[in-house]
Amino acid sequence: MPQIGTRTLSFEVAGLPPLKNEGLSMLAAGHRQAGRVRALLQAACTAAQRSGWTPLAEPVSLDVVLRCPPGHPSGDASNFLGGIGDVLQDKRRARDRSLAHLGVLVDVALYTDDRQIRQISYREEAADEPSYLVRIAALSDSE
Repeated sequence: MPQIGTRTLSFEVAGLPPLKNEGLSMLAAGHRQAGRVRALLQAACTAAQRSGWTPLAEPVSLDVVLRCPPGHPSGDASNFLGGIGDVLQDKRRARDRSLAHLGVLVDVALYTDDRQIRQISYREEAADEPSYLVRIAALSDSE
């Protein structure tokens, strides 16, 4: 359930996070991570709309809890965190690529640029089905 507030946002996503592990942008049409990207964007969009979230311009923290069957993750922490970080930033800055295939999801942004991420927390928990929790907070609120 989303945490309601203007400077902290938490939400759950079914499945595994998108993996950033190659040169091709995960946001490109037809990318093999497209389903994971859309699931993350849809969950972030729903949480942002419920809370009245506006993208943060100040430093942020990113907390991720990955839940999956033991031995299941198809990636590592750095690839998952990189994927989540890229997907949740402002995609309109990427003027050199066509993002029309994302439809209204192209406007989903929780912060301006993933360079704002100054604090990261990641952990894995055992679960029957893969899912993950994402929490973004203005760094001044999470200290």
